[in-house]
Amino acid sequence: MSALPKPVPQRRTFGPELSVIDGIGATLTGTHPLTVVLADDHAVVRAGLRSLLTSVDWITVVAETGCDGALREAVLNRPDVLILGQWRQPESGAVISELARCAPGVAVLVFSVAEDDESVFAAIRAGAGGYLRNAADRDDLLRAICAVSAGWVVLSPHIAGRLATMLATPIRHTRPFPELTTREFDVLTLVAAGLPNAAIAADLDLAPKTISNNLSRIFTKLGVADRANAIVRAREAGLG
Repeated sequence: MSALPKPVPQRRTFGPELSVIDGIGATLTGTHPLTVVLADDHAVVRAGLRSLLTSVDWITVVAETGCDGALREAVLNRPDVLILGQWRQPESGAVISELARCAPGVAVLVFSVAEDDESVFAAIRAGAGGYLRNAADRDDLLRAICAVSAGWVVLSPHIAGRLATMLATPIRHTRPFPELTTREFDVLTLVAAGLPNAAIAADLDLAPKTISNNLSRIFTKLGVADRANAIVRAREAGLG
């Protein structure tokens, strides 16, 4: 499990399972239990999570519900952590966003079978503090609960690896008017800059007749009647 700290993590103490959360760096001093709301549409899954969490004396499950009741129970109980057991767009994203508005102190850990990039990144963008696949083992789940309650962002290693790869990949910017050839796009860019045909021909080292032919094709492809309308379209797209 990989944990990425936010700029100002909240300090918190837990107790007394040193072996479970020593990787988070928390001090365990027997403080009040960490509170959790479980939200999952499957009663069997909720029962399994409840059994696991209640076996730990520093966690208290204060409520459990189906996913449709997640926001209501989290706002009513104000737990340290809401465990959201399924990821469904756009409903789950709306729950997390609304929870951040109504009860900003509640951290959200998504614990879901869905593991595709779109679901993971949508959850993080919505404000989830962590995203684990529900096949994660007991210790990873407990570490994740502790970490998100302390203000960390938690991802399983392969999800974190995919995120790192995505962030390291240069963003490819697509140019406007992909229907134009490279030469036609160059001509349109210079037209948008206000250059006459003769100046464009000199700049591109082409014959003026070639520029005229390119402009005719540009007008047809853009669906405009004349040079003035082509300039308007080009400048609206950021050219010139």
